[in-house]
Amino acid sequence: MFTGIIEEVGAVSRRSGAELAIMAETVMGDLKLGDSVAVDGVCLTVAALNPDNFIVQISPETYARTTLGRLKAGHAVNLERALAAGQRFGGHFVLGHVDGVGRVENIRDQGEFALWRFKAPQEVARYLAPKGSIAVDGISLTVVEPRGDLFSVALIPTTLAKTTIGQKRVGDPVNMEADILGKHILHYLRGTAKEGVSLESLAQHGFI
Repeated sequence: MFTGIIEEVGAVSRRSGAELAIMAETVMGDLKLGDSVAVDGVCLTVAALNPDNFIVQISPETYARTTLGRLKAGHAVNLERALAAGQRFGGHFVLGHVDGVGRVENIRDQGEFALWRFKAPQEVARYLAPKGSIAVDGISLTVVEPRGDLFSVALIPTTLAKTTIGQKRVGDPVNMEADILGKHILHYLRGTAKEGVSLESLAQHGFI
């Protein structure tokens, strides 16, 4: 499990078939074989360690359902190690299981800050909620003004400077993961609907 708080921006040093070698410094500190690392929001397992990079192996399914298939040597990537017990939790629950690929729709600068608008795939759009959480390329962000499959986020200077999102342009693809809490709630409500329990009844009993 991750938090969506990016630890470091690494760089792809080599891509060969299923293997991706990533140069890093911070995350290499205590990395071990078998550890999980989120690369642009995708949970991957460390398969090999070298002095200045680590290697992960990516399945064809992951390549097809995320932006990782577009990576080449030199590309910057967001990196976060899995959450350790007892750590501060600064973002939201991020599993590293990307729901789909969205894209940047609009960028509006507001001084040092910026308002970014994204288009989400249907796998993500159904879970968008005002002030809800979403992971974009592994970054924990807060949803603003969701309308159908469109939503905005307000980006602070630190996020723009310390992650890869500041390098994106309109039309660029991004990995998206919906909030796991929203997924469970919707799954539960769908189950109750199938059993004939109405939303009004749930509300009356204080469940929603």
